[in-house]
Amino acid sequence: MMLQEEQFIPKPAEILEVNDMTSIEKLFRLKLMDEELERSFNYMPGQFVQVSVYGVGEATISICKSKTRPGPLELLVRRVGRVTNALHRLKEGDIVGIRGPFGNWFPVDEMEGHDVLIIAGGLGIAPVRGVLQHVLDNRGKYGEVNLLYGVKGYEETLFKDEVLSPFRGESGFRSFISFEKDDEFYENLMKKYPEFVKKGVVTVLFDLADSYIDPSNSYAIVAGPPVMYKFVLKELEKRNFPADRVYVTLERRMRCGVGKCGHCIIGGASSIAYVCKDGPVFSYFDILSIRGAI
Repeated sequence: MMLQEEQFIPKPAEILEVNDMTSIEKLFRLKLMDEELERSFNYMPGQFVQVSVYGVGEATISICKSKTRPGPLELLVRRVGRVTNALHRLKEGDIVGIRGPFGNWFPVDEMEGHDVLIIAGGLGIAPVRGVLQHVLDNRGKYGEVNLLYGVKGYEETLFKDEVLSPFRGESGFRSFISFEKDDEFYENLMKKYPEFVKKGVVTVLFDLADSYIDPSNSYAIVAGPPVMYKFVLKELEKRNFPADRVYVTLERRMRCGVGKCGHCIIGGASSIAYVCKDGPVFSYFDILSIRGAI
């Protein structure tokens, strides 16, 4: 009972750093003020927290960092509503409330010994960034690592230094980038690396990446806007990816974090699921039986 009650109590956390990532997204670095809670605060790639702006409300935010990396908790926040607008007005030294971590996570242990294909669109890079960091920090345990990232343009690209690092020869993974609008940076990059950069939505990258992907020995991780999922999953099906080795996050359906409010419910009478409790990470095999999940 005590544990359940504790889930509803936000723990004070200090904002240590705020960085502008794009015109509508900021990266927050935070530390729980209780030193014992800060030391014991563990999380896995794909989990999320509830962030309280006192006097305003609470928002569900995915953790965008692997615990394998030292330093404070990192949250990428897009300015889309009342709470996130209030968060964007906060600065270093301000205090927020943190509940969590909540939810399940991507099966990074099960993925060991296999190739890893990460497919992200726009803000979807945030919940899968922890997977990429975890895999790179345990590089010897995984096979080939490929990132397919779709963005509108350079200014909207999140974590530029990291996703573009393969083009500088600095990382242990391949990065394939698609861009949708006229963009001088990416058009120049495409001229230099036509085998890794292409104009269009993220699915245009499959043809470029095919020679590097072995579906029989790969796990696929997918995150992005809802409209992206069915097209990406269709491409994975065409390549015979096993449904039980394709994982998606339904993070945008998360609400209270503990399944009490009911707003995260998906499916019907015979296949109901609470995204906050049963997810937000689901295998494609699982969501095939949940009506309306995708």
